[in-house]
Amino acid sequence: MNAAMDALELRASRQLNAIRDLSEALVAIRVRETSSDGAVTVEVDGNAALCDLVFSEAIAHLSPREFEAAVVATAGRAAKGAMVRRAELMNAFNRELAELSGSRSANADTNPEIGQAQGPRTDPAHAIRP
Repeated sequence: MNAAMDALELRASRQLNAIRDLSEALVAIRVRETSSDGAVTVEVDGNAALCDLVFSEAIAHLSPREFEAAVVATAGRAAKGAMVRRAELMNAFNRELAELSGSRSANADTNPEIGQAQGPRTDPAHAIRP
């Protein structure tokens, strides 16, 4: 092969490895949060899906409303942590891919002021209405 083909093959191989690494890292995300009173522990995966829910004996001292609030708040913190970790991985992947492809823009969907991925832009004129 010639040098150009070798370079192309190397770049494609590096990009494929970056995609595989990202996939493995996303699958490995686990975030575990415990309520401040220790009554509720929630574990979620990288999609913020519930993986584990553990209650301590402290739930016996909670009213139904307090119990519900503890579960929802703890699950919310765990889900937020998972999404933050996912965004960090995606931003790092986008920067790496930009470097591998020689692109100047590391991530067009990153807001540099907050450093987190932004959702897709929606034109209000084309928004789905109920």
